[in-house]
Amino acid sequence: MSLRRRIAGAAALAVAAAAVAVAVIGYVSTRSHLIGEVQSELRARAAPELRPHGEDGGGGGGHPGQGPGFQPPGAPPLGGAGGYFQVVEPDGSVSFGGVLPVNQRVLSLARGGSANFFSDAHVLGTHVEIYSAWDAPDQHIIQVALPLSGADSVLNGLLLPYGLLIGGGVLLAILLGLAISSSALRPIDRFMRQTETVTSALDRPTRLEETGPVELRRLAASFNHTLDALERSIVAQRHLVADASHELRTPIAALRSNIQIFLESERLPDGERVELQQSILAELDELTQIVADVLALARGAAPADRDESIELDTLVREAVERTGRRAPELRFRLQLDPTVIVNDPDRVGRAVTNLVDNASKWSPPGGEVEITLGDGLLSVRDHGPGFDERDLTHVFDRFFRAENARRMPGSGLGLAIVKQAAEARGGMAEAANAPDGGAIVRVRFG
Repeated sequence: MSLRRRIAGAAALAVAAAAVAVAVIGYVSTRSHLIGEVQSELRARAAPELRPHGEDGGGGGGHPGQGPGFQPPGAPPLGGAGGYFQVVEPDGSVSFGGVLPVNQRVLSLARGGSANFFSDAHVLGTHVEIYSAWDAPDQHIIQVALPLSGADSVLNGLLLPYGLLIGGGVLLAILLGLAISSSALRPIDRFMRQTETVTSALDRPTRLEETGPVELRRLAASFNHTLDALERSIVAQRHLVADASHELRTPIAALRSNIQIFLESERLPDGERVELQQSILAELDELTQIVADVLALARGAAPADRDESIELDTLVREAVERTGRRAPELRFRLQLDPTVIVNDPDRVGRAVTNLVDNASKWSPPGGEVEITLGDGLLSVRDHGPGFDERDLTHVFDRFFRAENARRMPGSGLGLAIVKQAAEARGGMAEAANAPDGGAIVRVRFG
């Protein structure tokens, strides 16, 4: 069901409920008033036949046709304007009248188990209100009945107006609901058309107008923020592809050249041939590393599907052992507190390896790499030349390489992968120069 119909239906339901409540309250109030008048009349009719006792008081009398001073009221037909009288003895027998029902409640009144009461019944086709009262001196029950035909006629006459009120209210509510929903949803329809136009042309950045009611302005602002994030993601992916293609061009060209030379290597001396083979393998390793780094960056900074508990200190020691085998001339000084984090093991392991490899690459022969881990913060420091002050804001950029690193192996993606791994779980990565020389990179993996 559309929102427009829901609004109209809700309005119709609300008005229908209000109309039904008004009709029910009006009907019940009118009925109570009419029945109250009949009951007051019944008390007045019964008062002369009751001794001055009980809750109603009144003048003296006696059993119709018995006792001194009693003037029988006669026996007008049931439903007459003068009322119908009936006398019931304690044993349930009727000594005067005989038309009105004698039920258990009437007998209970004779035994003193209840107070005088009103009831209604259909007797001989007539709807009557009955007042039953105990006449203690004469030890019998006086019952007086008056017809309710007048009250019923008035109440029946109210059914049609109240029915028309309910029906007309619902119909009017539906029409007003449709009109109101159309007016209320017009800005939303306009907003939807704008969003459809924007989303169908993502290659031409446009934004929604933040106008209209405050709710729509907030919705448009939220949508624009989403578009900004989407555009940044698209631009970043495009830059990644462009940078990757640029970085891959050089090793692929070198590899192609060396392979062509290798195809004619039978004319080369054995030493040059072996050197050429090693060069080809090194270029293949570099190409493989660049592709792996690009794929790692293409995953983005979103949380991984497979998070596990990781002993970060153990992961750092393993990375140092691997790097130490490749650079046996370096010394590694470790100060690692036991640290457990929840993250993607592959992503964190790659980031830690990149940190240690980056420090070893910039350390002088025989130099020392200091690695500390405490309170979840991993700090890696080398004693090399440090970062150029102009490069500090770019060291985590993709494919960024410092001026003095152009001739060194690498793709410029190592620290970018470190930052991405840290931010995937809300962590941070920062780079600085040590006061006494060397570079420091600090990382917190969330």
